[in-house]
Amino acid sequence: MKIVILDGYALNPGDISWKEVSALGEVVLYDRTKAEDIVCRIGDAEIILTNKTLITKEVINACPNLKYIGVLATGYNTIDLDAAKEKGIIVTNIPDYSTPSVCQFVFALLLEMCSKVQIHNESVHSGEWVKSLDFCYWKTPLIELAGKNFGILGYGNIGSSVAKTAKTFGMNVLCCTRTPQKISKDSGVIPVSLDELFEKSHIISLHAPLTVETKFIINSNSIKKMQTGVLIINTARGPLVKEDDMLKALESGKVGFYGADVVSKEPMEQNNPLLHAPNCILTPHIAWATKESRSRLIHIAAKNIESYLNGNCQNSLT
Repeated sequence: MKIVILDGYALNPGDISWKEVSALGEVVLYDRTKAEDIVCRIGDAEIILTNKTLITKEVINACPNLKYIGVLATGYNTIDLDAAKEKGIIVTNIPDYSTPSVCQFVFALLLEMCSKVQIHNESVHSGEWVKSLDFCYWKTPLIELAGKNFGILGYGNIGSSVAKTAKTFGMNVLCCTRTPQKISKDSGVIPVSLDELFEKSHIISLHAPLTVETKFIINSNSIKKMQTGVLIINTARGPLVKEDDMLKALESGKVGFYGADVVSKEPMEQNNPLLHAPNCILTPHIAWATKESRSRLIHIAAKNIESYLNGNCQNSLT
């Protein structure tokens, strides 16, 4: 059984093993694949694994031996599912592999916004503490989280995990979700409308999928409803936020800080309005990328293939 991995480098630059996948067939591994090389590289393979390489209708039609597409991520917008269904091709994804890592990253961003560890570390190493007349100093206002309203948009695996962690900081957790019935009464999480979330939250963390309804859900109109100085965190999808509007809100101080692990187009482009924005923390889509998380991903990917080979597909999208 030939298994072609089209873009394995981002997931595994060499610090973890593909052995669980290799045990299931002959693996042909490519670090990255350009659009013009996709069909050639798939060749006669029955099974392919892909992360961000686009598998379009044209690709599917040009690869008649293809029977299985394994997405090395939770999101599957890179695959033409309708074309795959038409050809009877199984498509699987990897749900819930990165929840602990992404939840941890949300609070890494939030704590940096509130405690300004980097600024003060740099200050000490530059000699300012050595020269200080006092035993302590702070270069910027510091924020205590206890008692703040923490708003969550979306209540899937990551959103609910973030809610639990926010409670441990002593925050009041508000949540806007399409499925409020999933919020248990004993969770301490308060279901609210979207407008209530915007109006009442001191901090807003985005955990919604990117859909027609949620694209640019954070825009000039929604920001107007928010409290001045609101902190916004986005570890979900870049296009949930209209970046031009976010820049203006940061410049005016309406948004106190924006922390994002995602942007509208990745890799980030030179003309992205947030690249030089004030009070903006940007990281290169790494919330999911702990070694533990990536190891889980490969393990689940292998189990998905194994279940397909055994005639009992798990995590199937088609």
